[in-house]
Amino acid sequence: MSVDVPRERVWDFMMDVPAVGGCVPGIESVAEQPDGSYLGVVRVRVGPVAARLEGVLRLAERDRETWRARMDIRASDRRIGGTVNATVSMELELRADGGTDVTLHTDAAILGRLGQFGQAVIKRQADQLMAGFAKNMSRALAGDGPTS
Repeated sequence: MSVDVPRERVWDFMMDVPAVGGCVPGIESVAEQPDGSYLGVVRVRVGPVAARLEGVLRLAERDRETWRARMDIRASDRRIGGTVNATVSMELELRADGGTDVTLHTDAAILGRLGQFGQAVIKRQADQLMAGFAKNMSRALAGDGPTS
């Protein structure tokens, strides 16, 4: 995704986990813990199954010199028996016009009832989630605030 905002401002925003969480469609809460991790809750729908995933996010790596970061996410819905383990890598690249290209790469394992759906269904849902996140992040960085 690409935003018309300087890389430094995008970095500061992306390192503010509650602010980023507010841009994720379906997010219910994000709270920082004393150990620097974050507890969060998000509602998602995969095929006919609605899940309420509760989990922990850790900023495992952050390197402002190379403009790269990594987040580790572990979440589950005990009601339906689904679990998501994901690693999200981020890289920011300065564009010639002063804007920023944001590259996010997610490596996820989806287990339990959620994992029973085909990759096409899961990919479609993930693509919709990322599109909503990109739209909300662009609005937040523009000063308009996120919308769900």
